Amino acid sequence: MKVTKDLVAASATPMVLGILAEEDNYGYAILRRINELSSGELDWTEGLLYPLLHRLERLGYVKSSWQSVAGERRRKYYSVTEAGLAELAEQRRQWTTVVDTLKQIWTGPGDAGLALAGGLA
Repeated sequence: MKVTKDLVAASATPMVLGILAEEDNYGYAILRRINELSSGELDWTEGLLYPLLHRLERLGYVKSSWQSVAGERRRKYYSVTEAGLAELAEQRRQWTTVVDTLKQIWTGPGDAGLALAGGLA
């Protein structure tokens, strides 16, 4: 099962900001982390990630710097800014509201139809 493009697009910003809040990282490592955290369900491409990183940088949510590691090529590392942490907190608040609402809908009186359709485990 693949996650729809609309849902990926809606969740991309908080996911990237959350990963960068853990530690500074470069593009390929961010892609691997998304894939790992989603057990392969979210298979992002560079074409999705890099435009997002550039937009977040323009908004002041992340900053970047080139870093060299001995024996490896230079990589552009991204780090979350204070404004990015504030945006992450707001995104988390909004997503918590959405998830909590969906949980109530999916476990409410109408859940029998979902269970019959295979929508509830």
